This record gives sequence, C-alpha cells and structure tokens, in this order.
Amino acid sequence: MNLLRNAAAILLLVIFAVAPRTAIPQSRQNSRRRTIAASPQEQALYDLLLQAKAAADKNDYATAAADYERYLAQKPGDAAAHFDLGYVYTAQKEKDKAIAEYRKAIALDPKMAQAYLNLGISLLDDDAKAAIAPLQKATELNYDYAQGHYLLGTAEERAGQSADAVKEYTIAVKLDPDDYPEHITLARAELAAGNSSAAEPEFREALKLKANDAESELGLAQSLIEQKKSTDAAAVLDDYLRANPGDAKARVMRASLLTDLGRNDDALAELDRAGKDATETLQTLKLRSVLYYREKDFEKAANALQKAAMMAPRDANIRARLGHALLETKNYAGAAQELNEALRLDSSSNDALRDLVAAEYLSKNYPATLAALNLLDARETPKPGAWFVRATCYDHLGQAKEALDAYQKFLAMNTDQTSNEYFEATGRARFLERLVKGTER
Repeated sequence: MNLLRNAAAILLLVIFAVAPRTAIPQSRQNSRRRTIAASPQEQALYDLLLQAKAAADKNDYATAAADYERYLAQKPGDAAAHFDLGYVYTAQKEKDKAIAEYRKAIALDPKMAQAYLNLGISLLDDDAKAAIAPLQKATELNYDYAQGHYLLGTAEERAGQSADAVKEYTIAVKLDPDDYPEHITLARAELAAGNSSAAEPEFREALKLKANDAESELGLAQSLIEQKKSTDAAAVLDDYLRANPGDAKARVMRASLLTDLGRNDDALAELDRAGKDATETLQTLKLRSVLYYREKDFEKAANALQKAAMMAPRDANIRARLGHALLETKNYAGAAQELNEALRLDSSSNDALRDLVAAEYLSKNYPATLAALNLLDARETPKPGAWFVRATCYDHLGQAKEALDAYQKFLAMNTDQTSNEYFEATGRARFLERLVKGTER
C-alpha cells in the first residue's frame, strides 16, 4: 500500500512557513483470486471487476469508475468494490461521491480499516472535526500504522484539540522514529501548545534526519528562546543564517538575542546586515535605540526613536524614551514636547514626569516645572533634589516666601554639605529670610 499524507500547514513563527504534506487515500492494491464461476453471469461480473481494476492501475479512472458502477449495480453487497470505487472517485476529485462509497464499504464491512482511513482523509480538509471519528476507528483497527495516528493528530489539531493531537503525533513518532515529517509536526504542535522544552528534542531529532533543514533550525531556535536559552538560540540562528543569509527577520531575531546577552556590537552588526535587505521596522528601530542608549550615543538613539515615533505615534513608551534621549542631547524644548505627549498618551509614567520636570527646568520654564512637580509630589514623597528645584523656581519667579520655605526643606533633608546645591541653598535662604522679615515689618 502506498500513502502520501496531508498534514495541517501550521504557522508557529512569523518568520517561517510550513510546507503542507499532501495526502492521497489508500488503494487496496490487493489481487482478487479467480475462482470457478458458478454461472456465465458471475463470470461476466468477475471479468468486469478485473477490467475495472486494470483500468484503475493504468490511471484510466473514467473507465474504471464506469466498470465499478456497472459491477455494483448488479452486486451492491461487495464492500471491497465500494472501497475501490471510492478510491477511483477520489482520483477524479469527486470527493462527495468518494465519501459516499467509503461509507457504504464501512456499512458492509465495519472492520475495514482502510475505508475508515480514506473516509477520514476525504473529510480532513473540509471538516476536520468530522474526520476525527473515522480516523480514530482506523487507528483502533490498525494501531501499529504510524500514518493513521499522524492523520488523526492532524484532524485533532485542526479541530482545536491540541493536547489530543500531541498524543497522536507522539504515538506516530514512536511507531516510526525515522520519519522526519512526524518529528517536525510533533515539534510544531508542542511549540504551539507552549511546551517548548518538549518541542526542543523533536526539532533536534528532525535535524538529525534532515541536516541543515531551515524549518527545524528556526523551530529549534524559537523553542530555545521560549526557554530563555538565549546563548544556544543565538548559536542556532548563526548556523541557520550561514545557509540563509538573506533572511532579514531571522537576523533581527538574532540581534534581539545578542542585545539581551549584552553583545552590543554584534547586535548592531546583525541589524546592519538585516537592513541591507529590508527596510527598518519598528522592532529594529527600538532595538537600535536600546543599543545606542547603552553606548550613550543619544543622538543616534534619538534619531532611531524619531523614526519609530512616526511609525507608532500613539506609543507612549517610544515618546518617553525619545524625550529622555533629547534631554541627554540638551534639546530641552524638544524633550519637553515629547514628554508632554508621552504623558498625554499615558499619564501613569513617573519616569516620564521626572524627565519632564528636568526638561522644563533646564529650559527655564519655571511655571511649567512647578506644574510638573506638583503632579509628581502627589504621587511620591519629594526628595531633596525636588525641593531644591522647587525652591529655585519660586526664587526665579520672585516668590520669596515660597522659595525660602522650599530651601529650608531642602536643607533639612540634605545630607551632602559639600555640594553646589547646599552652598547655593544656604546663601539664598539667608538672603530670603532677611528679605521676608523686612517685608513683613
């Protein structure tokens, strides 16, 4: 018996596609022994059956179908003939007729495993859930047939029964351990179910059976990433990219791993190689900004984040990070603009609010600084530095009493009596104290 299989094409990663495994129902391929005919009529029927089989063997399915139909019109109780006609209809792509013949064969011979198998295959593409029952029966009648379990797993997976599918794929692999498609399908199913530690050995087995297989390498890398085995995953992707240097998505994936591992130069090099074959994406721009931040190259970080902000204008985190990068480059007005937008999109970020205080203060926009400080003070207990900033804002705005009070609170909390802020606050507090007392007299 020959069987070509049709498994679900299941996408587990954005970065690779799965080639479907085709399936053709089984032909019985068994020879019918010639017996002494009881009558000329029976001899004629037998000859007609031989003609039908001979035509099917020559792929002359139209003739075979006509001969089987004539035979069954006179002998409708022949289960094997119904099965063979179903196979011929399948070859002619007349699925509904084939399904009807397989059902008739099963009704006449409830233990015909091949009929259940072919019925399941015929139902698989259009109604995976309906295919489960006949495929289960096929595996019950012929448990040691690996492909039956494989096909049952495919039906269950397509029907959303992932745990049951994994069980059937596991049985298929045990029955036929040298079958690459069964290992890769089991690996994909385990990965889709979130069982990355179980998926890893199956991807490795698939690679043993099919060396340098792209799908297996990418799947293995993904399973390692999900287990946080970043070093191993980066090595697998390095091997994959030697054979597939044009896969920009895989390069970005590896760059992300290298970023996590602190290998900044290698990560940037990988991003540069990816950029040769693809336009920068939001993901690559974010990665670049992280790497430039680490190198304290805030000009480049800001440039990457400005491009990212154009792609995702409502991403508060990008705006906040851009604001901080601009703050580091002393573009205080630009920083304040981005940080205000970040807080408009997400008012909960205290980090963005702290940066906004700094940007407005360094821009000498003291009313805006005080407004931001008031918001921050409502969320957390002010630290000495916040009181110093508040004091100098009041001082610049000519609000002597408020400035004095803020300087005094700073001095009461400050522990560093050698800092510039300490000496400035001490001097200004003395001056403002005399000024306030003079005003009050």
